[in-house]
Amino acid sequence: MTARKFYGQGNVDIEEYLQYFYDIPTECPYGMSQTAVYRQQQFGGIPESVLGSFLAAGFRRNGNSLYTMNCTGCRKCTPIRVTPAEFQPNRNQKRVWKRNNDLVATMGPLTITEEKLSLCGEFLSERFPGRENSPVDYYGSFFAGTIANTLEIEYRLQGRLIGVGIVDIGDSWINAVYFYFDPGESKRSLGTYNILYIIELCRKYDLKYLYLGYVIHDVQSMAYKGNFKPHYLLIDEEWVKVSKV
Repeated sequence: MTARKFYGQGNVDIEEYLQYFYDIPTECPYGMSQTAVYRQQQFGGIPESVLGSFLAAGFRRNGNSLYTMNCTGCRKCTPIRVTPAEFQPNRNQKRVWKRNNDLVATMGPLTITEEKLSLCGEFLSERFPGRENSPVDYYGSFFAGTIANTLEIEYRLQGRLIGVGIVDIGDSWINAVYFYFDPGESKRSLGTYNILYIIELCRKYDLKYLYLGYVIHDVQSMAYKGNFKPHYLLIDEEWVKVSKV
């Protein structure tokens, strides 16, 4: 992988770091038949400019690790980002925004509470039935970390917690790490609403990019990210613009 094109937010060449990354094969977390291969490395600390350049090169954060997918014969995980200043909501997204105008959103430091663990547990049980996914492990090994400025966005309906978004925030970008919600509120399209809310945060604070992780067109829970247009896909180490049809 060539990293010299991805100076991005910090004007930092990340190529010198890539020699320390290693591959971990595992079962595909998205249900694909191919073996998934994570190319990753752990960091005790990392400058924000370097983290921004890794995000611009398509990497993701998991705890204190940075990783990219290096799966043999499969390139379905495509990094996607939105430039909030360009984004124009479609009709459905406008309806989702209006449908959820009764929610109260607050942002603060990443904290673990029984309320959040209970909601996260319900979400994981519904999303990944039969798997032993612990909300404590998700918070401890996935969400939390010391290499990014990580915050939570809580969404409440008449005081009841129904959704939580975990984001990393830099001086010119937001990285959407994860979102979980009450499965009983699925008609609200809270995943879409969370992204719309973060886009508005980017506009409010004049942040240039919103990184949404991977879009996977064959996986319904990941394909919806492609509905936010215009967006950019990282293809052959270039961010390619996808506009409204």
